[in-house]
Amino acid sequence: MRKQGARAGRWSGWAALALVLLCGALAPLLTLGPRILDVNDLGWLLHGTLGPDPVAYLVAWMYFAPAPWAWPPGRNPDYGLELSSAIFYVDVVPLMAFLAKALRPIVEIPQYWGPWLVLSAALQAGFAWKLLGVAVRDPWARAFGAILFAWQPMLLNRMGGHFALVSQWALLWALWLCLRPAARGQTAWWMACLGTVALLNAYVLAMCAGLWVADLLGRLWRERAWGATLIQAVLVPASFLSALWLAGYFTVTGEVAPMGLHYGLAQLDLTAPFDGTAWGWLLPGLPGLRHWEHGGSYLGAGTLLLLALALWFVLRHGGAWPALRPHAVLLLVLAGMLAFAISPNLAIAGQVFPLFELPGFARRLADMLRSSERFFWPLGYALIFAAIAVLARHLARPWLRAALLGAFLLQAADIQAGMGQFRTLVAAAPPVAAERLPDPFWDEAARRIQRVRAVPAGNFGEDWEELSRWTAPRGIPSDAVYLSRVDPALVVALNTRVRAALEAGQWEAGTLYILRDDATRALVEARRDPARDLLAEVDGITVFAPGWLHHSP
Repeated sequence: MRKQGARAGRWSGWAALALVLLCGALAPLLTLGPRILDVNDLGWLLHGTLGPDPVAYLVAWMYFAPAPWAWPPGRNPDYGLELSSAIFYVDVVPLMAFLAKALRPIVEIPQYWGPWLVLSAALQAGFAWKLLGVAVRDPWARAFGAILFAWQPMLLNRMGGHFALVSQWALLWALWLCLRPAARGQTAWWMACLGTVALLNAYVLAMCAGLWVADLLGRLWRERAWGATLIQAVLVPASFLSALWLAGYFTVTGEVAPMGLHYGLAQLDLTAPFDGTAWGWLLPGLPGLRHWEHGGSYLGAGTLLLLALALWFVLRHGGAWPALRPHAVLLLVLAGMLAFAISPNLAIAGQVFPLFELPGFARRLADMLRSSERFFWPLGYALIFAAIAVLARHLARPWLRAALLGAFLLQAADIQAGMGQFRTLVAAAPPVAAERLPDPFWDEAARRIQRVRAVPAGNFGEDWEELSRWTAPRGIPSDAVYLSRVDPALVVALNTRVRAALEAGQWEAGTLYILRDDATRALVEARRDPARDLLAEVDGITVFAPGWLHHSP
């Protein structure tokens, strides 16, 4: 009988885990629609309803996929020419790009982001299952709690265009490593965790690295294992630095300039976790900041109810500190991440109260992670875990199951507002995106030119999207690009060299120039040979093709 009971328990656990993975995978399918699983469907990425970022991912992949392997493997030289760096700086999820490129001799994968989103949501639920195993013994209560982690606006909001950021399952992996009592294989686990996430996204890597430091110092404080700590302090950074090198992180040098807002302008509003404006159906919207991170910190009605219930138990029974005390270092690190998320520009209900100015060097470092609201995520997930752990301690099994299942159902109902908006955006995109440059000139140019130069060059410059959508499928090297980071000095040097060549009338053979301003057009107009060189406006873009007329049929 005892063996039968153990066997039944194992089967129950496996069934619960299967439900967890299935419900996790369903979250992106219900958010964006099942078409994202069709690897041949590029329309939802290229049409533009999800913004410019998915377009940049896809065109960068179109350059990277057929190119010979370089060293480091993440290099992508044709996407940007002199401004080029690596796939790490286009947020294409380098690990998936490496895998899809390695499979090209067997199967061609036009797009992998849809499958990646589904895989990540399943992993989010799976790692939540692992994390909750620290505090919850009942497999079905554990399953209902784990599913809640995958139905979070913190995760689903990133599916609107920031696909690398759905790797938040790595945060749950890191939290599990921080909270698991046994430390066997801890160094190897952290090497695997940070080495993996270094091939996914820089923001999530920074958060996981902070959690690793918390675990390293916390275990040193509790166990005084100086030798093991020193070994881990060497091997873990070696792991993620090696992975960063493979992805091409170190291909960009100099003082790197971020795109868009600087640190302190995309910060966490203290009302954001409770503000249902973008995602909530059941809860009202609250005043708050409306920058590009808006909506990504809302916890959802089910989660907020769970937190309130857990807080009631803590206030009624007390005794929270003895459970928290062994993790004091982790709490300090989570508080530090929260402070970074808030930034020196404290925001409450949309009102900003500047507290102090960062010194120049600190501001430049913070700019590397300028979208600081994201640093609320580790605390957000830790709070969900803590709430479930409190309920598991105070509720009997049937009541715990009912509470967690009810919280999930309430959560799923509440966030339908945001999920519906995303489904509409994806559904509006045709399977095949319309051409942005329909004039026959472009087909002829693709046969005759060797590269495209935009003058003046610049990251996220005028018409980069139209030009990239034309050059990438044809494999034409171009500096009309959108990268997450570019060295400004490199842009200045390139523009100085190209302008000097144009002033001297030294046209680069095989180059189609895209003239982005009137001054450059006037400069070229004064020096070109009208009998040989084409200067025209095609589909709203000023093109200069040296020797075009001389070689025309």
